[in-house]
Amino acid sequence: MFRKAILIIHGFGGGVYDEEYLSTELEFINGYDVFTFTLPGHDTMPGKYTRADWIRCSSEHLENLINHGYKTIYIIGHSMGGVIATYLASKYKEVKKLVLAAPAFHYLKFKDNKPDIIKSLKFSPEVIKEYKADVILNRMFLLPKHALREFMNLISENYDTPKSVKVPTLIIIGSKDNIVPFSSAKYVYENLLTKKKELLLVKGINHDIFRSERKEEVTSEIIEFLSKGVNTEVKREI
Repeated sequence: MFRKAILIIHGFGGGVYDEEYLSTELEFINGYDVFTFTLPGHDTMPGKYTRADWIRCSSEHLENLINHGYKTIYIIGHSMGGVIATYLASKYKEVKKLVLAAPAFHYLKFKDNKPDIIKSLKFSPEVIKEYKADVILNRMFLLPKHALREFMNLISENYDTPKSVKVPTLIIIGSKDNIVPFSSAKYVYENLLTKKKELLLVKGINHDIFRSERKEEVTSEIIEFLSKGVNTEVKREI
């Protein structure tokens, strides 16, 4: 099979709708087949799921593409999905390129990481200023407390996975992201094994990268990377 597959993984508390603009634009490009899915326990799939379920589900979708004959697979992961995407890229040779949008290896600009941290979002001026509180809070409160603990454990257990990634990687972070700090993107960039990597800081946007006012520019950057790649270490901002 000569066509290439793109697998998109959404973030914690999100769903395929977060990357809908991106996936739609990618579908217009000849030679790419685009695939999205909903992680267990998200959107309309309530239940007590664990980090192992998220990894298993993502692995199964990737293996399904491999079993259908795709030899070249690109993975795009947003936030927690970026952590899962990094894990997959470290394990499967069929993954040839990686795009990490606000990868959540560091997360939430708060002093503690207790399971009740979501409650503090209500009273964080930074978050309220940059986000429509009803949207982000309603999403997160749809998930039970144990899901947040699973999220934190997922990050902890996979914190070193960037050190095993050898494929060309594009890392994107918004300058106004108050959920995943710039230090997270920087950490990934500095620890990837590959020299073919780019760290892109997008000015003026928050964590919701693919629904921001600059989503067209970000999508163009991703398309450029997937089609041409990067030959050296690059840090830049747009």
